[in-house]
Formats: sequence, C-alpha cells, structure tokens
Amino acid sequence: MPPEQAAWWTRAVVYQVYPRSFQDSDGDGIGDLGGILRRLDHLVDLGVDVVWLSPVYPSPQADNGYDISDYEDIDPLFGSLAQLDELIAALHERGVKLVMDLVVNHTSDRHPWFLESRSSPDSPKRDWYWWRPPRPGLEPGRPGAEPTNWHSFFSGPTWELDEASGEYYLHLFAREQPDLNWENPEVRRAVYAMMRRWLDRGVDGFRMDVINMISKDVGADGSLPDGPPLPGLPYGDGTPSFLCGPRIHEFLQEMHHEVFDGRRESLLLVGEMPGVTVEQARLFTDPARAEVDMVFQFEHVGLDFDGSKWRPRPLRMRDLKASFGRWQAGLADVGWNSLYWDNHDQPRAVSRFGDDSPRFRRDSATCLATLLHLHRGTPYVYQGEELGMANAPFTGIDDFRDVESRGHFAQAVAHGEDPDDVLAAMRRMSRDNARTPVQWDASPSAGFTTGTPWIAVNPDHAEWNAEAQRGDPASVLAHHRRLIALRHDDPVVALGDFSMLLPEHDELYAFTRSLDGATLLVVCNVGGAAQPIGELLPQAVGAELVLGNLPGDGDPALLRPWEARVLRLP
Repeated sequence: MPPEQAAWWTRAVVYQVYPRSFQDSDGDGIGDLGGILRRLDHLVDLGVDVVWLSPVYPSPQADNGYDISDYEDIDPLFGSLAQLDELIAALHERGVKLVMDLVVNHTSDRHPWFLESRSSPDSPKRDWYWWRPPRPGLEPGRPGAEPTNWHSFFSGPTWELDEASGEYYLHLFAREQPDLNWENPEVRRAVYAMMRRWLDRGVDGFRMDVINMISKDVGADGSLPDGPPLPGLPYGDGTPSFLCGPRIHEFLQEMHHEVFDGRRESLLLVGEMPGVTVEQARLFTDPARAEVDMVFQFEHVGLDFDGSKWRPRPLRMRDLKASFGRWQAGLADVGWNSLYWDNHDQPRAVSRFGDDSPRFRRDSATCLATLLHLHRGTPYVYQGEELGMANAPFTGIDDFRDVESRGHFAQAVAHGEDPDDVLAAMRRMSRDNARTPVQWDASPSAGFTTGTPWIAVNPDHAEWNAEAQRGDPASVLAHHRRLIALRHDDPVVALGDFSMLLPEHDELYAFTRSLDGATLLVVCNVGGAAQPIGELLPQAVGAELVLGNLPGDGDPALLRPWEARVLRLP
C-alpha cells in the first residue's frame, strides 16, 4: 500500500493513561483529569499521536472503574464533563486524539439498568442481563446449584444468587460486574446511542474492553452449556461458550453501521480480545468487513506461566519470536497488529521481559522498546514505560489493591497454598505492578500527589523519574522519543514487510522491514552476555546505523548485552 493511502493509525503511537495513577491535581491521592491536563507537555514532548484513557465514568470502583454505573458522565473522583471537554480540546489543539475505554460486556451492579433488572423477575429490563434459575432439583445458594459450572476470571463461580428472586445473574468478572445480554436488541440500541453521544462530544474512538465476550453460546431454549472441568477446582472452563461467540461478528458489524458510518476515517477502534487467534483476528481487522481496526491479543503475555499467571516460569525467547512472528505473518496482507509489552493489566515490561537490575535496567528497557516499536503494527506505550518503571516491592497482602490479586490470595491460601509462595507469584504478576503512581520526580510522593497516594509509590522513584530523564539524551525517555519520531518519519517502519531472522536463537532477536527497495535490519541482544553477530548476520557489519540504544560506536561484529541496533542495508 502506498504510504499516502495508508490509514493514519499505521504511523501513530498510542499512549495509555490509567488516570487513577497518572497525576493527582487535588491532593486526594487519586489521579484525575486535572492532573492529566497538567502533564500534557510530557505527552507532546514524547511525540505520541493518541491518548487512550482508561475508564473515568461514574463507578463504585470495585474494579478500578471497569465497573461502570453511568456511561454518560464522569466520576467526581476524576473530575467533571467540563474537564473532559477541556482535555479533548487541549489534546486536539496539540494534534493528539483521545480514545475512551469502553466496557460494554458488563456494567456495575449499581448501574440503573441492572437495578431495574434486579427489581423484579417481571421487570422490562430483566432480559437486559443474564438471569437464570438454579439447576433443576437444587436449592438456590447450594454449591453446584449455579446455572453453569463456569469459573469467574476473578475467582469463584460466574453466577451470583439474588435471594429476593431466587435466581442467579451472570458475571464473568467480579460479582459487582453483571454481564449485559447482547442477545437483546434493546441493549444493543442503548449501547450504540451512548457511543454516538461520546463521538458527538469529540472523542476520537474507543478501546473496547473484552469485546469478544459479548456473544454467548446460548441454546434455543435460553440455556448456557457447562464447560470442561478445571483441574483442582470445582468449576469448569466457560470460555468456549463466550470467547468469540456465534454472533460476535454480527454484533460488531451492526455496531459499526449504527455508530461509525460516515465518520470512520478519523477514528480508532481497538478491540481487546482475550483468546483471539490469528485467523479470527484477520476477520475482525479486515477493513472490508467493517468491524475494528486492530485487536489486543494476549498470546505473547501467556508464554511465561503454566496454565495460570500465578504459576510463572522463565520465558524462552524462541517462544516469543514464534508468537510475534506468527502474528506478523498472519496479518501481513489483511488486518493490523497492536504492539504492546504492558498495560494496566500486566506487570512492568522491564521486570517481566527485561532485566530490572541496576546494571541492565536502562539498557533492557530501551532494547525492548526498540524491538517492539520496529515491528509492523501500532505501538502502545503504557504510562511510565517510557521511564523504565519497574515492578514494585510489595511486602504483604495489605500492599495490594487489585480485586483480582486479593481474590486470588484468599482463594489460594484457603486451598492450603503457602502464603509466601502465593505472594512471590503476585509480586511478579499482579496487575498492581502497573498501577503504582507515575514517577514524575524524586519528591516523597514522586510528584504524583500532595496527599497520600491510593497505592504506594515505588521507592525507586528517587532515581527513576521523569525529571531526572527529561534532559538526558541517554535516558529511556529520550530513546522513546527517537523511536516515535522514526515511525513518523520513515515509511518503512510504519508499512514495511516483516521477515523474522534466526528464529531458533535464544539471545538474538533479529528481523528486517522492507518497503519499495529500502530495508531496515533490526538486531537486538535480549540477554546479559555479548553476542557475536559477524558470522550469524554478516549483513549487519558495516551497515548504516539508523538508531541504537547504547552509547558509543561499539564493535560492529559484537552486540553488547541488551544492545539494539536499527541498521539501514545498502
């Protein structure tokens, strides 16, 4: 595709703001819209094109805003609609778009729709959610009486008993997050109308949370099937019945027609889709099908644990190459990739995939960034990633805030696991690692708040912070600036073909990007020992250095630990 015909987002970089942890402006210890407005210069200096804003809607905060009680307003915790309008205008003045997080697989149990649905079995909105009686012959509330055996993502069954009616409602996540019934056309019409109002307000698109779960495999009689048993648990795996369900493409195409027709080219539509395959992603992201621009897939963040993320194991680089390579090849001619290392649901990249020791933290953070940004797709930078922020040293369960983490700890200890072993896994994999406040400076609360932060600041902020890096050309921040500028300036980075090299090598990650006779060779040493590349990649020796992450010239035939080079081939 000629560069002038490519969609704008092929050369864009997205920056995710998790508002609760970005910047507090009123001293209550919780980040807010006023804080984001204060830090716009940081985003502009970085060079990003899009800000993805995690949920700021009214919410009881059972899952930090992913349990929405009002789709039409802003939670006072974060500010006001007027401040959101100010943020949209301020970003647009700077040439930056705003994408809102949208959670429509489920609502909060405090949402008026659910309160009305729960009020009576005869409620007009009863069928807006998944209500079902207990299994035949079993008393409501008795273990095993749930309508299906599905296991919740946040531990326990996916069904919660409503004692007033004797029926259960479905929640794939926390019990405070009941699932909407997308089989009901009234639900879909209400969601589409809400989305149109946000676009009318100036929002530039949506990142749609677990959007591939909205279609459930419901039988003609309204029943939902049991899932295969999960080892060691009294529950079953329900995912075959709700991941990319039978009507998912129909629903997304209907959404596209009802919400986006006529204003499509300027928007960005991203679907978060756990469990999606390359083949399914080709369908979702094929422009001719009019569904979404790109998907968030989770294959590469499932390679360093066994079955459950709470059973982590070392990552084999060849496995990561195989995964990334499969997605690059699978979406080469149709569709588009999202590129990310971490987000609000994942631990910090430099701790997980790199080396956060004092010796290699800066080098591995910039190496990983180079590797990711030079792939074909749209890169996502999660707040603090551009500073090399690392996992936090949580000491005990009271340090954690995440509903998933705390639920896992309670369940694991109740099943007899050693609390110290459980905590060790949580320190590596908990979502709270991504949620410690952004480290702006070396002051006691890292410049995040004048009050007490809602979750503790990582004590390493005294050294690792934006103020210390802003004027340092060798910093992680400066390297991200250069990577983003390279994507903007060089069409090969945005649109070039991808070819993996040395797929079986466990320390060298190398590939080429080619477009219209121009070729970039990217070589990354993803380990702590130097690697001779003269024999393995002779074309790298003597090639023009476009961008590197380590200072000095170095030996052209030797790649230093965690060194990354972007080279232009003759």
